[in-house]
Amino acid sequence: MQLPSLKFGDLVARIPIIQGGMGVGISLSGLASAVANEGGVGVIATAMIGMKDPNRKSDPAGADKRILADEIRKAHEKMTDGLLGVNIMCALTNFRELVVTSISEQVDVIFSGAGLPLDLPKYLKEASEELKQKVKTKLVPIVSSGRAANILCRKWLARFDYLPDGFVVEGPKAGGHLGFKRDQIDDPNFSLETIVSDVIQAVKPFAEKARRQIPVIAAGGVYSGRDIAKFLRMGASGVQMGTRFVATHECDADIAFKKAFVAARKEDVTIIKSPVGMPGRALKNSFLDDVANGKHRPRKCIFKCLHNCDEVKAPYCIAQALMNAYKGRLKSGFVFAGANAYLVDKIVSVKELFNSLMEEFDTFWYQEEGR
Repeated sequence: MQLPSLKFGDLVARIPIIQGGMGVGISLSGLASAVANEGGVGVIATAMIGMKDPNRKSDPAGADKRILADEIRKAHEKMTDGLLGVNIMCALTNFRELVVTSISEQVDVIFSGAGLPLDLPKYLKEASEELKQKVKTKLVPIVSSGRAANILCRKWLARFDYLPDGFVVEGPKAGGHLGFKRDQIDDPNFSLETIVSDVIQAVKPFAEKARRQIPVIAAGGVYSGRDIAKFLRMGASGVQMGTRFVATHECDADIAFKKAFVAARKEDVTIIKSPVGMPGRALKNSFLDDVANGKHRPRKCIFKCLHNCDEVKAPYCIAQALMNAYKGRLKSGFVFAGANAYLVDKIVSVKELFNSLMEEFDTFWYQEEGR
């Protein structure tokens, strides 16, 4: 069976695979454009995106806007297919500015999580008014429950007469920060299969009343073509994958970052407590060992990137640690990774990865049909 397309209103991706936005710097224009050119949805991560700007220290907000605009333009120049998205966390202090910049640069989709993006449609309207034209950008929140999806649908309708253009449902096997309590991560009641079904049921009445589709995308632990087939059979419209795209030639991270995935063993994948108070999934290394021994307390915060980060109590600066990791300086940082990171055994091209995923999908789809 040919993979179905993924539609966000009038925008269509030929392949229903979204490359997850991975910061700091892991998914920029290089990876995003390569994924789009295979027919999927490539995503630029906006967190600390201005880190390479020479004026980042004196003008952090301006640096992020300048580099984001530049990365979107570079991606568009390389693209011949697919859609381009950005991932903008609600927890970022410059959330609104990054949203407006993305819309001004005509990005296709804004994915937003790390909190409920209750004001996202307002910023879309404001940007449209500033540009004096209707914009095509679609708004897709990232949620971890049907309750969150229901709240967003109701709030957006009541306040802005706007329904989400889709939902990414992120489960507890994802890499990076997790929207779950520590004891929920291994609880089957919070498995991706369970919460995807929950969100599909939650958005169904809103979609029916509006007489349009609201695609639900499964994310967090989706690794193989078999996984893609499973979630499409469940009623999901597509999947989001992050870990699989790290070990690709086009990934924007340093080669040392990619090799950490290839070298990882199952026991290396661990849950840490982030300085922002959330659990996160990462690969064990000497930096995290040092953190556990109190060796990396920040002297002063120069980034001011997250609303909920208390620099006085923080055991280390997560922005600096992730920036170092992106540059390959793993003794001074660490690697966020999904639960299946240890399955990665080589670095491939994005094209090779898509081909293998589609072959696996075909195999398992027809196997299930034959039962």
